[in-house]
Amino acid sequence: MKFNTWLLATLFFLSIGKMLAQEKHHSQSNSNAKEYTLTIAKKDINITGKPVMGMTVNGTIPGPVLEFTEGDEAIIHVKNTMDVETSVHWHGILLPNFYDGVPYLTTPPIKPGTTFTYKFKLKQAGTYWYHSHTMLQEQSGVYGSFVIHPKEETLQYDKELVLMLSDWTNEKPKDVLRTLKRGTEWYGIKKGTATPLNQVISRGAFGAQLDFWRQRMEGADIADVYYPAFLINGKQSINYSDFKSGEKVRLRIINGAASTAFWMTFSGDSSTLVAADGLDVVPVNRNKTFIGNAETYDFIVTIPEDKKLEFKISAQDGSGTASAYLGEGEILKAMEVPKPDKIEMMKQMAKMDMKMGAHALKFQPNKDERFKIKAEYGMQMDHGKMNHDDMKHDSMQKEKMNHDKMKMENDMNHAEHKEMDMNDMDGMKMNAEYNYDYLKSPEKTVYDADAPVNEILLNLTGNMNRYIWSFNGVVLSETDKIKIKSNEVTRITFNNLTMMHHPLHLHGHFFRVLNKNGDYSPLKHTVNVPPMKEVTIEFYGDEYGDWFFHCHILYHMMSGMTRIISYDTPRDERMKAYPINNLIKESNLYYSWGMVDVASHMTELNLVTSNYRSQFNVMAEYGWNKNFEAEATYEYYLHDYLRVFGGVNIENELEDSLEEVNTTAIVGLRYLTPYLFSLDVRLDNELRPQLGLSREIMVFPRTVVFGEIEYQADLGLVNTLPQNSNFEKELVWSAGAEYLLSKNASLMASYDNRFGAGGGLSLRF
Repeated sequence: MKFNTWLLATLFFLSIGKMLAQEKHHSQSNSNAKEYTLTIAKKDINITGKPVMGMTVNGTIPGPVLEFTEGDEAIIHVKNTMDVETSVHWHGILLPNFYDGVPYLTTPPIKPGTTFTYKFKLKQAGTYWYHSHTMLQEQSGVYGSFVIHPKEETLQYDKELVLMLSDWTNEKPKDVLRTLKRGTEWYGIKKGTATPLNQVISRGAFGAQLDFWRQRMEGADIADVYYPAFLINGKQSINYSDFKSGEKVRLRIINGAASTAFWMTFSGDSSTLVAADGLDVVPVNRNKTFIGNAETYDFIVTIPEDKKLEFKISAQDGSGTASAYLGEGEILKAMEVPKPDKIEMMKQMAKMDMKMGAHALKFQPNKDERFKIKAEYGMQMDHGKMNHDDMKHDSMQKEKMNHDKMKMENDMNHAEHKEMDMNDMDGMKMNAEYNYDYLKSPEKTVYDADAPVNEILLNLTGNMNRYIWSFNGVVLSETDKIKIKSNEVTRITFNNLTMMHHPLHLHGHFFRVLNKNGDYSPLKHTVNVPPMKEVTIEFYGDEYGDWFFHCHILYHMMSGMTRIISYDTPRDERMKAYPINNLIKESNLYYSWGMVDVASHMTELNLVTSNYRSQFNVMAEYGWNKNFEAEATYEYYLHDYLRVFGGVNIENELEDSLEEVNTTAIVGLRYLTPYLFSLDVRLDNELRPQLGLSREIMVFPRTVVFGEIEYQADLGLVNTLPQNSNFEKELVWSAGAEYLLSKNASLMASYDNRFGAGGGLSLRF
């Protein structure tokens, strides 16, 4: 016992010693110190002609460029003048865990009216950035660029320019997330990317649409949010006329958008890609490149003779563009990127017979089913024949698939072969441009072949109906940390089972992205995983502490697609007052919304408050013939499509009279069936079963039709039936249509067999 106590104490102090030694190493010399002060404040911002409240860094969006030289000690004071907490994460910077900037995980939150000082030595060079990691503040404007110049420059160019890409909404970011969670089609309508039924039928894609509905999906989603503006350095169009003809300019490009990936195009043919995520790559000429959220790319371009070079970004879903112009004279136009054809994508997906709809919130979150999920969904090929049920798999944090003596070349060949298989398949050419094969490290990046390898599979799962995103069907609040061992290679395969791109960022690390370049596969800190595709990364465990890992689409991160990577070392004592549960709770907040129909024949009110598993509902309707019904229920989601519920129902017994009101307790199940019908099966305390079914479909742009039917039977098990009657029944049904005027208002008309026909206004809030 004494020996065990001594051993634990020794390990504890060794871990603390490592942390302190690293902190000391990063701050022992101030001879090359460079100091900045960043002030974060709320401010009225007018980008689209409508002033709205945003957040600025030193008064601007984006914040200032922070410039350093490799080897400098960065001393950055962050002052919070707002009435809410804030934080700053240094994206892609290798630094002590305590200064990584994730509040409640690695770094204390910056409280209102206080200043926090970050100190770390810069042991790398390249193009990076910083942003808030508190709630949705990044969307409001808390971001800027971070440039580290090398001690010795190896690239030849005359000047350089930082280009920060971003998206802008006039809504409060929390309202954006609430809109996504309530499942409205408004953002797609506003962007012009919705696919109403009339367009689907006219394009001969009704069969494909049925296939999507069968898998409980409306269509091929590309991007979630409507943005009125896309920005380059805070502007929709910006000129840099001080560049002269013939000059070589290094463009340091950062995608700081909250949820938009871009196609980058350049005019002319002189654009050479020289760095990715801050690190040099073998130069390659490219005038069209996809940049995912939080990625950075450096290009060297030559200013054309007596013309302006255009650098253009196009939102991935085709909903908007922005341009920067370099030089003087006539504009030399960049290529136009065509809008994606969502209906054609649906047809291609249906031809490939992909199985979609993997649960974002599965039934047993503690049960390891990742291999079963992979075998059941996505690109089946021959994987479905494998019997994974007989395999024994520990929980994620206990994975020990140790491949000692494994030859790295075999993995490279496997990655290359898999890439070819996926891109050569009929219909998958739409993903061919999204791989990283054009990135090649100038030096070998392989690890020691004798290092033990721990393999992890993360299926990327999501549900657009409830807007939940997860790994292996499990959200952050329902899982443990992923344990990492020092001096071991961790290899993670990302298997994307959703229709969306997911840019995944691992804090505090660079990892190899396995591609056709084998030993020269590139190192990155953020990797984009395209729809229905696999990407494999690996990194060597040489850190300490807990590190955040998440999708860098901000609204996906806040909806569950996050994990904590842990070296299982003692927590920094300075974090004792900041419980990690505060961070986890932020991803499982309740969001509330409601709707009221005010019509000539009836009024109806619906209120909802929901998080991942729990939902509270209140419904009340009143007909002009004095029919009244109200209901309050609590429901618990067993998984994406099935929930149990209980509550109270109140309704009048006599038509045209409110004198007799009956109150009953109810319990039941609610289920989203294939083809997106909502099924309600219930029983009340009078033992009367009831069955309900409802559905709505967008048939034209802005026009939705809906219908609902309820059937209740009284078998006389409690109540006394009329003489010569075996049972009593009640059938209620309604059907109608609404035309969306705006995000919050619609014209509606309906017929209800209790209230008759009428029309009016639907208001959403």
